[in-house]
Amino acid sequence: MAARRFSYEVERTSSADAATLFAMLSDGSRWSEWASPIVPSSTLLTEGDPAPGGVGAIRKLGVGPLGLREQTVAYEQDRLHGYVITSPTPMRDYRAEVRLTPRSDGGTDIHWSGGFAELIPGSGAVLAKALESMIGRLASKLVAAAEK
Repeated sequence: MAARRFSYEVERTSSADAATLFAMLSDGSRWSEWASPIVPSSTLLTEGDPAPGGVGAIRKLGVGPLGLREQTVAYEQDRLHGYVITSPTPMRDYRAEVRLTPRSDGGTDIHWSGGFAELIPGSGAVLAKALESMIGRLASKLVAAAEK
């Protein structure tokens, strides 16, 4: 039997331009600057193409063995940042993307979505709700930092 899939979506609007938001998202070393205390530490382990945060970039978010490693798998300058989790987690095949759409009246619409297959039967709905909540907080922190 195939594992059940779950997903989440978060929407935010920022007065900041897409280039500012994208620079913050795509550079894995900067996440702790704008996402603390959710992300207390962030390091770019491997640069991608284009450098620093393009396809293939690997960032570590968090401290010690509890930190997550994420790899950039989609990169469209100022428009799309897609990533997968490469660390062991209680889910399989996690993939997320952040789409940035410039608004005609200025600013940017942010659409952050992700999905995964549950690893432990019955855990998917709870994990999806927790991810939606955490990503919602991250998206709000991104907006606040970009608008400073």
